[in-house]
Amino acid sequence: MSKEFEIAREFEVDATPQQVWAAVTSGTGGWLWPMEAPEPREGGKGPFGSTVTAWDPPHRYTNRVENVDGISEQTLNQLDYTIEPRDEGRRAWVRYVHSGILVDDWDNQYDGANKHTDFYLHTLRQYLTRFDGRAVAFATFDGPEASTASDAFAAVGRALGLPDETDEGARIQAQGPEGQALDAVLDYRNPYFIGLRTDTALIRFFGRNHWGAPVGVSVHDFAPDADAKHNEVAWTGWLNGVFGA
Repeated sequence: MSKEFEIAREFEVDATPQQVWAAVTSGTGGWLWPMEAPEPREGGKGPFGSTVTAWDPPHRYTNRVENVDGISEQTLNQLDYTIEPRDEGRRAWVRYVHSGILVDDWDNQYDGANKHTDFYLHTLRQYLTRFDGRAVAFATFDGPEASTASDAFAAVGRALGLPDETDEGARIQAQGPEGQALDAVLDYRNPYFIGLRTDTALIRFFGRNHWGAPVGVSVHDFAPDADAKHNEVAWTGWLNGVFGA
């Protein structure tokens, strides 16, 4: 049965409204995934077939799509950002609202979207305060079928070498591809997601097995010589090794 949903979050960040605006309109590869920049006007074309319904830089941006291509579980989708200055414009307050209509498996789809929202917005803040404006090489990929198992994400934590008691904010040496030790900060961790921040990258692990999908990885690499394809091959091999594929 079709049912409306709304996911709303508010936060402050040590970035100017202009920086936030750039990140959510043209810099999405740094924290989410690369998207076509919207036409800078109301009624303009937005990403994924959406229409820009609010355009007031750097304060309000909304896009809306009535028929979501490639997502059978959803029809209507709307993303709304409200941005206000704080501390004489040195910081920003942001309200984010994701709304729409889910048409299938409502509870599971909503739970997944709700939990992903917190992780993506955390990554946005990491990007704004650590890597804002830097060119990014982005890669994203899924694990093998075995990574849909109920305990799959726990195996990812073990393969990274993360003890259960490791707290967010801890400096660690994670076990990366080909036995490489990664000096990183564990910037996010719960049973569903892991975030690693190195000096040059944000590496994100998604426990989508909790919602019946494979484990996923995204790499936002800001190094001058970053190679998205190399990252994809290396981390896909790592995932396949974790799950014996």
